[in-house]
Parts: sequence; structure tokens; C-alpha cells
Amino acid sequence: MEDIHNKYIGTKQKALAVNLDKKIYGSFAEIGAGQDVAANFFKSGAADGTIAKTMSAYDMAFSDAIYGVQQTKRYVSEERLISMLGHEYDLLIQRLAAKRGDDSTFFAFADTFSSLNYYKTNEGHGWMGVRYQQEPNGEFHDVVLHVKLLDNDHGLQHSAVGTLGVNLLYACFNYHKSPSVFILSLLDDLGRDRIQIDMIRFEGPGFSEVDNRLMSLHLVKFGLSDAAVFGPDGKNLQPSEVLYKKHIMIVRGRFRPLINIHMDMINTGIERFMEEPDVDPSKVIVVTELTLQSLKERGADELAEINEKDYLDRVDILCSMGQTVLISNFHEYYKLVAYLSKITSLKMGVVLGYPNLEFIFNEEHYKSLQGGILEAFATLFSRKVKLFIYPTLGDGIVYNSKRFFPPPHLIDLFEYLIANDKIADILNYNVNNLHVQTDSVLELVKQNALGWEEYVPEKVAALIKERSLFGFSVA
Repeated sequence: MEDIHNKYIGTKQKALAVNLDKKIYGSFAEIGAGQDVAANFFKSGAADGTIAKTMSAYDMAFSDAIYGVQQTKRYVSEERLISMLGHEYDLLIQRLAAKRGDDSTFFAFADTFSSLNYYKTNEGHGWMGVRYQQEPNGEFHDVVLHVKLLDNDHGLQHSAVGTLGVNLLYACFNYHKSPSVFILSLLDDLGRDRIQIDMIRFEGPGFSEVDNRLMSLHLVKFGLSDAAVFGPDGKNLQPSEVLYKKHIMIVRGRFRPLINIHMDMINTGIERFMEEPDVDPSKVIVVTELTLQSLKERGADELAEINEKDYLDRVDILCSMGQTVLISNFHEYYKLVAYLSKITSLKMGVVLGYPNLEFIFNEEHYKSLQGGILEAFATLFSRKVKLFIYPTLGDGIVYNSKRFFPPPHLIDLFEYLIANDKIADILNYNVNNLHVQTDSVLELVKQNALGWEEYVPEKVAALIKERSLFGFSVA
């Protein structure tokens, strides 16, 4: 039976409900802006029934002495959070399991945050997690998340962390059977304008059926974040952790399924990007992007539901090919570039097919901007972004930037971008792939038509057959 989201229970009521549950018992360890979490449980009353210990190793030397010196040398990091959870949970088991282990579901709550500084020159963010039992003497489970604090006030950021911490601990014990409800409940008494959660991960035997890649989708779908990232192993990643100080080369597509032309776009795009004089090949990371819109059927409106199995089918394919995947709500390219530019200051490359060049120069997409297409292009074509155009075949003609003719009033703008090396063609493409359309291959797969395998990578064909992906059937 799935959990039902009670949207009307407030922060104080949640904290009190946890305190009055005689089974729930544990400790809080907080660094930085997280000091308000334990305070909420103390203020709600009956905290002696829940809290074994609270502490804050605020000083770096104390933190290292207690939790060990981490390789990253950063105190607001996932590595530091995991060491805090492990240390505090192990202490609970060592000291209290014999005394009250048969009647308690132990938990260790930890967070490490950096809030807005006095001069407001930084962005508040941090890590938060709970290691806990779902039944007495049971194995432990972890829920870990990364949070961006959006309030423009130091005190409000602390308050937001305090509310989120209560929501997280309450969800662990009340919504663990329904991860989608769990995620939605994290915003209770908070608005999407106050926090963003761009990474969440569920681990433990009670979460064995939770696919964390689907949780990435839920973060974006439910509006908790604009984007989420996971690696080839399916492990959810915090975007800044994996993309910081990297040359990002991004390839957007529907990948339904991944076909040879997609791999040619990726491989030739990498090759072309590496040739740029201001790109350090050792710092390049390739990201394949799926937007929420691309996960819906073609022509579907914004309210259309996403087929989650179809999404996971595509993800399985991308992961099998070693791809790092980004899920985003950025329909326009300039929004994607704006997001990535906050993470890295190094040069970025965007590989796109010729039809998307037409999309970019369509002024209809920029009506909501006061500055229209010029405002969008100021972001999209920042001095460290370059577009690489993969050609399209139409009526026997190969279309690339040399055959692109924007509306007359935009011709000078287009030629300016070409002259300033902001747009370049991919020339070393495999011409044999150009006649193949993704939708046509999908239909061949569904019909198990003779020879469909030649249009997709060998590993992809094997996975489609093995798991009956995209409607494939032997019958």
C-alpha cells in the first residue's frame, strides 16, 4: 500500500509526530547552516523521546578529528556527509543497540551547509542525509540529497534548511514506501523559490525496487530542480560535483532509440571539440541530454504524462554505451547554456543537428524575453560557447550551416556568429547514416523487421533484444 501525502501537516507538527513515536531514536550532526534542524525538534516538545545526541563540529580541525580527513579537502561535500552519517550511526549501534535495539528504529541525521556570506558573493548549498532503520534491528538505509539555497538572506536560508531537515526525517519514517510522495513532501512548508534539490539517492534493502535514475526524473518533473545528472552506472550525481571546471560537450536528443547517427554525432563532435585551441582534452566531459519535452510523444502538450518505462528504456541504452546523462527542463538552448555556465567557466560545445539550428533562429521561442532573440543569443553565444552543426539529408541535399538561410533581418546576425567562430560544421561525418531517421528505426524495432540491427550499435541491438525494449517482440 502506497503512502498518502499529507500536505496539511506543518513543520512543528511533523517534528512533534516524530518525537512522540517511541520507536524513533537517534542523533543529529550539523555543520554550517543546518543548525535549525535539531532546533525544530527541541522546540516542538517531547524531544527527549527522539534525540540521543546533537552536535556541531563547526571548526575544521574538530571536524577532521571526529570524521577523518577527506580526500577532497572540502567540508561541504558528499564525502564529508557520508563520513558523518557512518560515524554517528555506528556510535548509536555500539552504545545503544544492546539496551534498546529491540524496540527502536535508530537514525543518524547529518548535514553540512554553506549559506550566504556577509557580502552575498557566494551561493548557498549543502548536503543532507539520513541513515536509519525501517524496523528494529534491521539493516540501515540511506537517503542522501544535495540542496541549493535560493533565499537572498542568511537567516532565511538557515530556516529553509531547518524545515527541509524535518521534512526529510519525517519522510524517512512515513513515506518510504512511495518515493514519489517522499520527494514531493520535501517541499512542505517551502516553496520552489526557496530551495532546489538537484540530487537524491535512496539506498538499502527497503529501497531495492527504487530506480534512482527515475528519481532524477522526478526531481525535474516535480519542479524541485531544473536539471539532474547520473552516470553510466545509474548512480545519481550532483551536477556541480561532476561538471565543475570541465569542458562540457553536450548532445541533446530523443534517443528513442540510440542509433548509429547519434553515436556518429557524439564521436565526431568530440573529435571536433578537441581540436579547439582553448580546450584542454584532459578536462572534457561528454553529456547526453534528455529534456522533459523529448520524453513525451512528438506533438504532445505540456500536460502530457511521461511514460516512465520508455524513459528508463532510453536510459538503459545510454548507460550501456557509457554515457553521462542529464535530465533537464530547458526546452530552449540558451537556458541550458545559462545553467551550465554557472557550473563551469571553461569552454563548452553544443552538438546539434541542422533542424535545431532552424529552431534556434526561430524568434517564436523568445517572445517571453524583453530583449527577444538578442537577449537569448547574448547567453547562448557567450564567449566560451560554440555550436557544432551535424548535417541533415533532405531531397538528396546535405544541409549544414553553409545551406542555412535565416529570415532576411537575421542574416547579418547569423553571419556575425559564423565570422566570429561561434558556429561550425562537423565535416568528418559518416554520410551513410544521413538517410536514417530515428522514428523509422523505432518502427522497424517494434515490427522486428529484417535488418533493423544494422542501424543501431551492436551493443544496443543486443540490449533491445535481451530486454524487449521499445516494443520489440520476437513473436
